[in-house]
Parts: sequence; structure tokens; C-alpha cells
Amino acid sequence: MINFDGEFFSDDAVYLNAKNSVFAHGDGLLEVIRVVNGTFFFWEDHYLRLMASMRVLRMEIPMSFTLEFLKEEIAKTIRESGLTHQAVLARVYVFPKYIKGLENAERLVSYLIEVEEGSSPFYLHQDQPYEADLYKDFYIQPGMLSTLPLVNSVLKNVGRVYALENGYEDCILLNDQKNVVQTLQGNLFLVAEDRIKTPPLSDGCENSVLRKKVMELIRKSNEFTLEEASISPFELQKADELFISDIAIGIRSVTRYRRTDYKTVVAKNILGKLNALARLN
Repeated sequence: MINFDGEFFSDDAVYLNAKNSVFAHGDGLLEVIRVVNGTFFFWEDHYLRLMASMRVLRMEIPMSFTLEFLKEEIAKTIRESGLTHQAVLARVYVFPKYIKGLENAERLVSYLIEVEEGSSPFYLHQDQPYEADLYKDFYIQPGMLSTLPLVNSVLKNVGRVYALENGYEDCILLNDQKNVVQTLQGNLFLVAEDRIKTPPLSDGCENSVLRKKVMELIRKSNEFTLEEASISPFELQKADELFISDIAIGIRSVTRYRRTDYKTVVAKNILGKLNALARLN
């Protein structure tokens, strides 16, 4: 079921028109939340990121958009979809409201919530081969907008076509300075001995909730040192491991890049800590 401004529609219903801002301009936001048996993982972090992103895009945040209101709207959508006792991925879209005959200069907003059943109540490490390549047709332009969870993802969509056509599971994206930013799937972490490195937000990567949580876990660990610094493509082949963080999958190991095969030991270690943190949450 789809929750559009509090009204429910079937998945195949027509509920947006061509003048909708997301369709016409691509200026919407998308926050993906993991919910398991009614427990919202890292909900407050997701909510605060969504509110901060709305302010950046100069959307008018309704007084009703409280932490409790949005959580209940997601919970209602889960119940209406018959997924109360399942692992669920909830997608919350927020975008400027279409008001017939008005310009909507105040940037009043609409919201849309859709849910789908997840594969497992816990994050699982996927042991299948996962090969990535550099994607160099287009580059990410670093800045505040590149860190937001935007609906507009043309670069990623074209990159996915490139990956599919060339037999890769993922692609590594670069910014206009030719530094590594992230992958199509999520934020990238590079492991070299006891050091874990990830690109800074200033290089253009998305400021995701799971990136923040993984970084917190690494900082608290006595096993590894976290370095938030630019990564050159030349560093990738010298790494011991590469892994990706994403709210839908948790942590995914890159097993091969070009002629380099990677281990998965550290990724599994961090994934175990992430599952423990999610349960405590």
C-alpha cells in the first residue's frame, strides 16, 4: 500500500500527476528506514536527517511533521500492507506540493510512504562474488546537495546501466577532482591493515545514517583507526578490503576490483557490531 498525505492507495494506483514537483523537477527527498517487528532502526537519526535536508531545499516543514507523527504514518502504512511482524524497508518521499493555480512559493510539502518486505530481520553478510569498476562517464559535483538523499539520481541510474552492460555488480563513483566518492550502492570504506578510510563529505558522498553509525563503531573500536580523507583510485588496488554501507543491506564486501581480490574479515567484524547496535537501538 501507498500512503500519500495520509490517504492509502494500492501499489498500482495513479496518485501523482505530470505537474507533480518530483516528476517535473526531481526536487524531492527519499529517506529509507529499516523496521523490524515494529522496531524502527536509528529512527531519530533518520528523522533529523530528513528535517535538515528539507531545510536545505527550502521546503516548508509543517508543524505536524513531528518525530511521532511520521513514525506513526510509517507504522500505519506497514499495518495496512500486512507487514506488521516482518522485516520492512520503508521509503519516505517528501517533495513540494502541487497546488492547482498557485505557484506554491512557500514550498508546502507532500509526503509519500511505501513499504516492502525485507529479506531478514538482521543484516547478513553476502558471500557471493561482488565485483566493481570505476565509472568515469560522469562525475559527482561535491557540495551540500551531493550529501542529501535526493530523489534525482540520474548519474546513479546511468551508472547501473553501465554496470549491467559490463557484467559488474557495482560501480565506484568519482568527483570532479577524480577522487573516490562512494559506489552506486552506498558509502565506501577502504581497509589497509588496522586503518579504515572513508571519503569526507566535502568530497561529495552522501551523508547517510548508516555511514554515521559505521564510523561511530570504528571510532569506538580498539582494533581499527578511522581516517576520513580523500581516496585516490590508485589506493583501491593496494587495499586489503573494500566494503559498502547501505541501510537496506547493512554492509556489503567488494570481492574484486580490476585484478585485485579482497578479503572480507573486517567487513564481517563490523557487520556483527552493527547488528548488535541495531538490537540495542
